[in-house]
Amino acid sequence: MGVPSNAATAAASPEPLILQLAGDALPRGEAAGVAADLAADGLVHSWTPQSAEPVVSRSAAVRASNTVALPRSMRAEAVQPAAPAAAWAGPGDLGVANLGPAQIRVPARALIPDDPQLLERKMSHLFAKACKDYGMIQSGDRVMVCMSGGKDSYGLLHFMQRTQKHSPVKFEIIAVHLDQGHPGFPTDKLEDYLKRCGSPYEIVHYNTYDIVMEKLEPGKTTCSLCSRLRRGVLYDAAKRLGCQKIALGHHRDDILSTLLLNLFFCGQLKAMPPVLHADDGYNTVIRPMALIPEAMLIKWSEMQQYPVIPCNLCSKQPDLKRGQMNDLLRELDKRYPGALPSALNAVQDVKPRFLLDQKLHDFSTASAPGDDRDEDAFG
Repeated sequence: MGVPSNAATAAASPEPLILQLAGDALPRGEAAGVAADLAADGLVHSWTPQSAEPVVSRSAAVRASNTVALPRSMRAEAVQPAAPAAAWAGPGDLGVANLGPAQIRVPARALIPDDPQLLERKMSHLFAKACKDYGMIQSGDRVMVCMSGGKDSYGLLHFMQRTQKHSPVKFEIIAVHLDQGHPGFPTDKLEDYLKRCGSPYEIVHYNTYDIVMEKLEPGKTTCSLCSRLRRGVLYDAAKRLGCQKIALGHHRDDILSTLLLNLFFCGQLKAMPPVLHADDGYNTVIRPMALIPEAMLIKWSEMQQYPVIPCNLCSKQPDLKRGQMNDLLRELDKRYPGALPSALNAVQDVKPRFLLDQKLHDFSTASAPGDDRDEDAFG
């Protein structure tokens, strides 16, 4: 089946959408394998062996990437490049493009709904999924929701309150802001919001700013020291307030930028865990927005017109590596719309025998049968 030549044709095409295989010579068996892989990600909801055209639901049509290259082990030498197809705008601004041989046309990146209710439901689903999948909150928990005044913290508080209202798991929340003594920081602006938020709140005053500026070495950034001091103060506050959990507002893109920072500058393959049990044996840090893209939080914050307060200490520092990693992620997302969802999936699906860490895998012995295929190790 060809790609519709224009938006009108696309809009007129009946359900379901068809996932196209680029290259008629791709064996049907391999096509079925591709469909099975995509089904695991929720892209394909049905597959008929009699046809080499797996069916894609319209709900799937608003997520994933423009094109996904087949692993080399799944490619056939006989596959010839398909003729370039013109990009078209289908229902819901679905973008489709054929970028080369042995690739699959799949729906474009997830669209962010313009309807606030639809966006709220979508974000709430991701929020609840993270909480459930990683066992973040148990019945009887008292959760300290950290409020910095940034867009992410407002979103965190909102969806924590929404979860508290609708979840069968009963728990308490208290919003906490740490006033770090930054010159000119409008604490009263944030407190005005907290007074109206509908949940208990507390503002902790601890001047970490002067400590950071006094201890900061020439050429160093403030972030590491500031973060350690802030964490210590929040841990103490959680104990005092009787909170078993500390909820932070890190989102998907924060996790991926941390992955890149550790990969490129620390020589370690690690990111931010969704749940972290602190070394003190008491505090547990949770990140309920781990699956939510930052773009959704930006759109939600604009819709809600939150009184966002930027961190002046961070913004005054040029050439921060985390900022550079965020720029890199944005560029990747712009060029390869499915790259960030794929990266998030990667940190949830680690294959130790295809890495080089001898502590995780014994390379002197044969591996037990599993999902990993030998041919995937050959690039």
